[in-house]
Amino acid sequence: MTKTLHLTVEERIDDRGDIARIRLSGNDLPEFSAGAHLDVYLPDVDLWRQYSICSDPAETGYYEIGVLKDPNSRGGSLAVHRSASVGAKFKVEGPRNHFPLEETAERTILLGGGIGVTPMIAMAKRLHALGKNFVLHYCTRSKDRTAFFDELTSAPFADRIVFHFDDQDEAQRLDLKRDLPAPSPGTHLYVCGPQGFMDWVISTAEAAGHASANVHREYFSADVDVTGDSFEVEARASGITVTIGPDDTIAKVLAAHGVKIEVKCEEGVCGTCVTDVLEGDIDHRDQFLTDEEREDADQICACCSRGRGKLVLDI
Repeated sequence: MTKTLHLTVEERIDDRGDIARIRLSGNDLPEFSAGAHLDVYLPDVDLWRQYSICSDPAETGYYEIGVLKDPNSRGGSLAVHRSASVGAKFKVEGPRNHFPLEETAERTILLGGGIGVTPMIAMAKRLHALGKNFVLHYCTRSKDRTAFFDELTSAPFADRIVFHFDDQDEAQRLDLKRDLPAPSPGTHLYVCGPQGFMDWVISTAEAAGHASANVHREYFSADVDVTGDSFEVEARASGITVTIGPDDTIAKVLAAHGVKIEVKCEEGVCGTCVTDVLEGDIDHRDQFLTDEEREDADQICACCSRGRGKLVLDI
């Protein structure tokens, strides 16, 4: 069961690119592995938001997260920037890890776009500690908007980091044909960043022959269309059947009928609302389940995905 923590802001650094680096401390912090995130509750806006841990997994005294101040968000990042002063307290669940690092890989390529670099930093620290072969490609709009720049350029693995700035000459920008190694069973890629950046990296890598299972991804947000034709959902264990309208979601309609599915991101990226499916044709809209999990047709992200016809859920 995920642990609920009450953590205190120990330090805040307002870094380049409107990114706040926030250290959260508390008693008896659970250990975490590289790629893990925290679910942070923001009471001002009544939202849960997920933030990757960028501190060293060997560090036991605090968790560090990086939060982009995004004016286009639904209010979560603005609430963090507004409230995360030193001494502020947050209700947190985790750590959880849906983006684990394959520590036995022969070669690891980390690709971070903007704030998507945060889990990559923890991964780089872990891979360095293990003495592994890795490269971190960090893509930003410009050097003066590159958070963590000072830390990374002075890190003991600084020679493993390649910066790519959109506003500088084309030769130093990320070139996947040049910068991705040849596919092999021992080569693993990790990508996190804006959806367009991730889709480009993933599609290019898989087209080049990298196995989908070796191309690891974590979306921190997604443009998701939750609308569609009406369909029925039977919550078999609860003994009710409901109709999901064109603008409804499974989670919202079931909640209105007393069947609670925990939801946090509402965008199909965090996996909190994954629910077992007993029968039916699923219209997947999420960015969380893998292709293999979708083919199994026995799980659905109830915050955004839909059914084609009737679905029977094990809830």
